[in-house]
Amino acid sequence: MSTADRFRAAVAGHDLAALDALFTEDVRLNSPVKSKPFEGKAPVLALFRVLLRTFEDFRYVGRFEGSVEDAADGTEGPATVLPFRTVVNGRQVHGIDMLYLAPGDASAPGGRIKEITVMIRPQTAVITVGEAVLAGLIADGLVTG
Repeated sequence: MSTADRFRAAVAGHDLAALDALFTEDVRLNSPVKSKPFEGKAPVLALFRVLLRTFEDFRYVGRFEGSVEDAADGTEGPATVLPFRTVVNGRQVHGIDMLYLAPGDASAPGGRIKEITVMIRPQTAVITVGEAVLAGLIADGLVTG
């Protein structure tokens, strides 16, 4: 099973332990609602904890394999794009999760994710998601209001 398949299964199962095993220690998540990425396994897992309870009827609706230039060091490496659909506070959300894999980990069973870029549309959905995620982060004591 590829890294992307394991990621999809972990998200579908709300399995934070499986996500933990998939991420490198220095994993980065580029959010559509925050200019700086979430950096490190603990902050990214805390964000996923909020996302998994905030997104309703979340489902991946496709998969694209390719390569992409790493934002940190400019090297090109394997990536998988997973389009998704969900609902947040009654609003339809369309988006993608782009998974950047650690070098040498492309489809290996033990492969790990070093960066995730999330893109969401339309703009009204980005605002709704941002507000809902912020409320979840505040509720979990991860940020102050």
